[in-house]
Amino acid sequence: MTQPTLIRREPGGMSTLPEALRTALTLAAAGVPVLPLRRGKVPFGNCLACKSSGCGDRPNMKVPGPCRCPAPCHGWAAATTEPAVLTSQAWAAAWRQAVAVAYHPGGAGLTVVDLDDADAIAWARETLPATRTVATTRGEHWIYRGAMPSRNAVRPGVDIKSSMAYARYLGPGTGHLADLPDAVRALTVKAPSTVRPAPHAVTVPAPAGGECPHRTPAYLERGIAMAVERITEARSAVHATVYRTFLAVLSMHGRCGCLTDAHVARLFAAAQTKGESPRHCSDAWANARTTLGL
Repeated sequence: MTQPTLIRREPGGMSTLPEALRTALTLAAAGVPVLPLRRGKVPFGNCLACKSSGCGDRPNMKVPGPCRCPAPCHGWAAATTEPAVLTSQAWAAAWRQAVAVAYHPGGAGLTVVDLDDADAIAWARETLPATRTVATTRGEHWIYRGAMPSRNAVRPGVDIKSSMAYARYLGPGTGHLADLPDAVRALTVKAPSTVRPAPHAVTVPAPAGGECPHRTPAYLERGIAMAVERITEARSAVHATVYRTFLAVLSMHGRCGCLTDAHVARLFAAAQTKGESPRHCSDAWANARTTLGL
């Protein structure tokens, strides 16, 4: 069988490949979709046929379109695990110019928490479970098992790279992969404002001491954890389960102002993990509040 033109045969019979391509092939063999990065550590621009979506792909690569360009076009959507594509003549020029290798975390079932500075790293160490860690030029990549939507600047110095995004490959890192925690998923969820008691809402009688009976952190935390578990364990009727769970949480904690954005974000993240859209989460929350007169 004819060898791909990118491979050169040395006198001793050994084939040589650009270093970036060797790395890419190793990652691809492990099921990680890869692509080359050019100077500036960014993907190669679309070819003339694909420029300005001339090939019929969907604008801005929100979803990979029908384009089957043989060149490494379309940014993260070009990432592949196919050795025949990676070593093809159409990719040869890109590999010769490549300064690094990138991968599509979501395509490999992974999420990268990109920590850009010391403050972000300190926050992660206090907040997130330990997992595989890779040193970067300015900070660290924390890699978790599980995919999710990507979003930049979820908090100071923190980006989320997973589905429809790319991350630079900087080595295998250290530590063992941990499962993607709810705390990371919640970072990309736009939660509604803190629940406040409506002027006409029925108030819960306060105890003799005059303090809200739900402000005990352990009590509230247990309630939120149980609600997240109920949604996560749903095997059918997910829509109904989400609504009933939201209703139960609001009936217990919605009238006294205990709930915060962080609590609601955890509930929304659990629902979206089960396939609910952000719009459905917002609608279910609003309907539950209406039912309770909040």
